[in-house]
Amino acid sequence: MHVHGYLWTGEKTTFDKESVRRPPPSLAPTETSPDEVQQRYREAVAEWKTTDVPPIETAYWLMKPSRLIRGTWDEPKEAAEWLGERLTEHAPRFASDHDQDTTRLAVLVASAAERLALGGDASLGFYLRGTLFLSVALVTCSPNRAAPELSCPLG
Repeated sequence: MHVHGYLWTGEKTTFDKESVRRPPPSLAPTETSPDEVQQRYREAVAEWKTTDVPPIETAYWLMKPSRLIRGTWDEPKEAAEWLGERLTEHAPRFASDHDQDTTRLAVLVASAAERLALGGDASLGFYLRGTLFLSVALVTCSPNRAAPELSCPLG
């Protein structure tokens, strides 16, 4: 098992757009399907593989192109350290003073290390000043406990 790191910063309105965060359904809609269903399917097919917007389920990062991987580690502790560095880097921009608390951030990093050591994933999100949102994810690979059928993007 190893861990991949992902990071995204962008407009919260983009993050809220579920059509780009869900993979396309396995069955295409029929010609008699409602227009909104057909539109959602077209958007999902067109945007799913290319967008760097975080997927709705953390394990779905493994379905994305490998170019979106920000780091790969064999040890959960190393992956959690990367997470801590990203949180420290972005903390001054967090919209909430509560989210900037260094003790709280250290607890989040330690919790992520524990989850990764057990084969789980870690996904965190923070509102940044203005209308931006930060998403940071650590995803176990080969296999992923939540989605063992997903192959590693580097494989």
